[in-house]
Amino acid sequence: MINSVKRCAQVQEDQRTRRACISRHQPAGNLTGTSAIGCSDRDGLGAVFVELNELVMDKNQELQWRETARWIKFEEEVEEETDRWGKPHVASLSFRSLLELRKTISHGAVLLDLKQKTLPGIAHQVVEQMIISDQIKVEDRANVLRALLLKHRYVSLLAVYDPPATLLRAVYHYHRHTVHIHSVYLHHLSLLKFRYYFSCTTQTQFSRSLSLLLLEKIPENAEATVVLVGAVAFLEQPSMAFVRLQEAVLLESVLEVPVPVRFLFLLMGPPIANIDYHQIGRSISTLMSDKHFHEAAYLADERQDLLNAINSFLDCSIVLPPSEVGGEELLRSVARFQREMLRKREEQQDQKPNDSMVKALQAPFKPGVDPLRRSGRLFGGLIRDAARRYPKYASDLRDALNPQCMAAIIFIYFAALSPAVTFGGLLGEKTGGLIGVSELIIATAMQGVIFSLLGAQPLLVVGFSGPLLVFEEAFYSFCNANDMEYLTGRVWIGFWLVLIVVLIVAFEGSFLVRFVSRFTQEIFSFLISLIFIYETFSKLGKIFQEHPLQRCYLVNGEPNTALLTLVLMSGTFFIAFYLRKFKNSAFFPGKLRRMIGDFGVPISILIMVLVDYSIKDTYTQKLSVPTGFSVTSPEKRGWLIPPLGSDGQFPVWMMGASILPALLVFILIFMETQITTLIVCKKERMLLKGSGFHLDLLIIVAIGGVSALFGLPWLAAATVRSVTHTNALTVMSKAVAPGDKPRIQEVKEQRVTGFFVALFVGLSIVIGDLLRQIPIAVLFGIFLYMGVMSLNGIQLTERMLLLLMPPKYHPDHTYVRKVRTLRMHLFTGIQLVCLAALWAVMSTAASLAFPFVLILTVPVKWFLLPRIFTTREMQCLDADDAEPKFDEREGQDEYTEMHMPV
Repeated sequence: MINSVKRCAQVQEDQRTRRACISRHQPAGNLTGTSAIGCSDRDGLGAVFVELNELVMDKNQELQWRETARWIKFEEEVEEETDRWGKPHVASLSFRSLLELRKTISHGAVLLDLKQKTLPGIAHQVVEQMIISDQIKVEDRANVLRALLLKHRYVSLLAVYDPPATLLRAVYHYHRHTVHIHSVYLHHLSLLKFRYYFSCTTQTQFSRSLSLLLLEKIPENAEATVVLVGAVAFLEQPSMAFVRLQEAVLLESVLEVPVPVRFLFLLMGPPIANIDYHQIGRSISTLMSDKHFHEAAYLADERQDLLNAINSFLDCSIVLPPSEVGGEELLRSVARFQREMLRKREEQQDQKPNDSMVKALQAPFKPGVDPLRRSGRLFGGLIRDAARRYPKYASDLRDALNPQCMAAIIFIYFAALSPAVTFGGLLGEKTGGLIGVSELIIATAMQGVIFSLLGAQPLLVVGFSGPLLVFEEAFYSFCNANDMEYLTGRVWIGFWLVLIVVLIVAFEGSFLVRFVSRFTQEIFSFLISLIFIYETFSKLGKIFQEHPLQRCYLVNGEPNTALLTLVLMSGTFFIAFYLRKFKNSAFFPGKLRRMIGDFGVPISILIMVLVDYSIKDTYTQKLSVPTGFSVTSPEKRGWLIPPLGSDGQFPVWMMGASILPALLVFILIFMETQITTLIVCKKERMLLKGSGFHLDLLIIVAIGGVSALFGLPWLAAATVRSVTHTNALTVMSKAVAPGDKPRIQEVKEQRVTGFFVALFVGLSIVIGDLLRQIPIAVLFGIFLYMGVMSLNGIQLTERMLLLLMPPKYHPDHTYVRKVRTLRMHLFTGIQLVCLAALWAVMSTAASLAFPFVLILTVPVKWFLLPRIFTTREMQCLDADDAEPKFDEREGQDEYTEMHMPV
């Protein structure tokens, strides 16, 4: 009686220990991990490797355990014909096999917390328990033991475990020499270890590399489950054993990778028509790979706990009727139904209290760090940004000592130089050569270097963008129409910009970016894309007018110029476009494919420049670049712009009135910089050093304002280049299950890459001879490419296409499923009306005021739309659900991640 009480108390203590280990390693309210029964600290809670081995005959007609499937998260099966691994997939199980599994566990042997550390010891205990539970006869002991210790064959064909024959003989004669079995095990265990290590040292390099590749996919300190199933002739009925070891141990040559084994499942029996051992093995393997069942198996104290876990698994499973499925579209509802069931399952788990939840509720509340939260003091946000970021300055330099940063410098250099040359050439066209390639390259270098040294978020890449190009063109036209000096007007705009940004930062106005929702961002981005596309074909039309296609040239036209311009523009666009799509194709290894796709724009420019260079007898307009460190048009301006104009007659009233265009420029820079910072600093990216909305805005706008005194363009945080820079510095975890989404391990947050990228862009001014070979048509091809690619990630584009589709062909998106079709089209129509109003303003003499009209869409969203649409409809149509994309799916890249113009 006393012993029974002690045993009961020990069982309860073990259960408390296991629960404490799980709750201690999990966040509050999130039971996603598995326990470490030994209560060892480990980060891989919830990680499990499952291997299914089946008993088969080899070519020599000898039985062996052959690996047929494995699970890290998803199932991978061995293709019998090719003897290689198939693609990872979600395991689909037959309902009958799950019922058979539950039946076998209810009548089989269950050994929990078994104190054995070798395969022979485990096999002995399993066989004895099978005899006690009347699953096998005493005379079957030797046969079952021999079967358990048969060699294992893996897909690599090289890691074959063959126990010593003496060990098998000792096990075979166990029932005759029971007294000496312990000494026999100890003697032959040393031989077994020697043979295992000898085989490991003589493995080929190829075999070891295969194991290492798989081992990288398995989270560190994961534990394994071994499933052994097969049909044998010497048994009369199916026999099962479920084993949980007290401590996870390495069972030599049982698995294809050295992962400690915690669970074993054995099912052997006679060949029976109504029992499919393979399917039952897949069922228990899938259950063990499920995090909830795996946790239940850790916490189980008796057989009934395992049966309850199976019932819980069945409650969340889906049974498909035995009907023919005509296509994948018919299964969309299954995935949606499964997501709903998983959501309810997680909610039920969250409602279960545990120790970590209790501690979290008892702990005092600590609000999270919100960089946009107002402090209520003058320059409070700026001081907080500096205090949070500058103490990490030393680590910003140390973290750059990494090969990935060196590769990122080369990559981002081309990513920053291409738009600088493209926008510089177009800016020279729009401003009559007053600001061109030379000024934009120098501005990108100077402002980039300063920002990389002083900025709070050095992952941002400062550069020119489409909205600023549109404003520069509008302001140049305004100055020409009013007979004012364009560059002098920019000087006074720069003065007001500095004053405005100081006031905004002083009163912590960066919080206003919260009100710029997806509704406004998409209208803004769509407008700029339309301008890009329109300007491209408008320029092409002018070239056809100046160089018409006709038999006899009576004017100063050049033969074939228009056609070659069309070829160069189209070729540049299509090469860049398809190289971007090639990035996510199935050709070539991933690294080579991504490198080609990332350098698509420079490659397309180089190819079409070579095409133009090879055609000697046809004229094409080239990029205007000065020699050396010089302005684009030395005859029109110098490096210092006089604030009173070249003749000192700049209107005094315009000095004060410049505050209005300064406000418009500030709106553009504010929106681009702050929204880009929000995109880069999303919590999914796991940035650790924080950001600084107030400090970054002050630096970018203040430097831009001062730069106007030197005739340099204003810059902002470039969205695509900043996201590309961040992605290039992102380190992905190698421990990702095959078929699972990539996960971020860390981001190299440092200042060195941005500094050297800006420096190298500035040094590119010395390759002026090469830049002068670039035809303007090539730049317009890139212009068209940016316009088309910017439409990719915009939900407005998708909903516009839905206007032309019958509802039955609509995609399975949240805003399609949860919003009525007419209501969805009404939301799209409102955005199109706002877009048309912006385009109308752009087409008139008031085009300078388009940023002001754009900002009016903010009150439309916050005050008008809530009167038309319900809160739920607005959450579906205006939700910012874009997440960082790292998986290689067709059409997924940096452009689909944002709703901002290039």
